[in-house]
Amino acid sequence: MTLFRVEDWDDAYANGANIPGGERWPDAWVQPAADFRTALGDRAELGISYGGNAREELDLFLSEGEPKGLFVFVHGGFWLRLDKSFWSNLAAGALAHGWAVAMPSYPLCPEVRVGDISRSVAKAVSVTAERIGGPIRLAGHSAGGQIATRLLCAGTGLPEAVSGRIDRVMSISGVHDLRPMLRTGMNQSLQIDTVEAYAESPALLEPVADVPVICWVGANERSEFVRQNALLANVWRGLGMETDAVEEPDRHHFDVIDGLTRADSPMTKALFT
Repeated sequence: MTLFRVEDWDDAYANGANIPGGERWPDAWVQPAADFRTALGDRAELGISYGGNAREELDLFLSEGEPKGLFVFVHGGFWLRLDKSFWSNLAAGALAHGWAVAMPSYPLCPEVRVGDISRSVAKAVSVTAERIGGPIRLAGHSAGGQIATRLLCAGTGLPEAVSGRIDRVMSISGVHDLRPMLRTGMNQSLQIDTVEAYAESPALLEPVADVPVICWVGANERSEFVRQNALLANVWRGLGMETDAVEEPDRHHFDVIDGLTRADSPMTKALFT
């Protein structure tokens, strides 16, 4: 028997330092996203305001013809950094399947609390849902995975009429239990306390919407992200939810999202077929 204890929590959640060539990101995402927006032309509606904060803006990418529904992608960055502009090309797979795609930015810590972020994204989903009919599917990467799954639980302000339209959610490399964040140096900026960790951790909450939830992670990711991925699928399955936990071979934290750029990838098929 070999017992294991995490001794360095900062390293446990450090992605770039533990991926060969990891220093290339996030810069490696910038140009492909910009090129995608340019190529989409007037089917890309940029900088739509959905709230009073300067960062409460979203980009909406429209499918050719009437959309089958609305796909919302929530970006990561440990609730501290990045914005919608890094990820535009991840809309390609959903658009190819006939779905409109919304990508919101949101206020960041320490300006706001983690709980405020999920409430902000709930507004983004609601505003876009007024315009795009049909079912709603959510996905989020890393911190975005926490946000996307948090929207399935009470307390985000998501209207019942909107939450009732959600029929599938994918958390990609999501952080579903915030308690380990209390042990990291980044918590000096996040300022999560024990009360908030319990209140905002999807793995510690009971979903109010009964929809399929797919937890997806790269098999080459840090063991904490693999553990967090399995955790939510396990806990919510025990609450009667339909869940799956996928570990995609040969993928790390930064390239695991690439599947969203392709209509025929296993990730995109899991969301839209």
